[in-house]
Amino acid sequence: MKAAPARLIRLPEVIARVGLKRSSIYQRMAEGRFPKGRSLGQKCTVWVEAEIDAWIAAVTASGDEQDEPLDQQR
Repeated sequence: MKAAPARLIRLPEVIARVGLKRSSIYQRMAEGRFPKGRSLGQKCTVWVEAEIDAWIAAVTASGDEQDEPLDQQR
């Protein structure tokens, strides 16, 4: 059976899902603490949904508030 194709999501959905602002997302990407976006053109960046889901799962499992999405901090 074939696996479903990867779903690509744009920045507004990433922001809504992780609870971080745009600047925090890009800062963490530069530090290697957030999945890298992929450019589809000059003004279009997307993220692989599964990578965002994995980041959320890792952050919530680690209990490290420094990397937790803001809406999930204690």
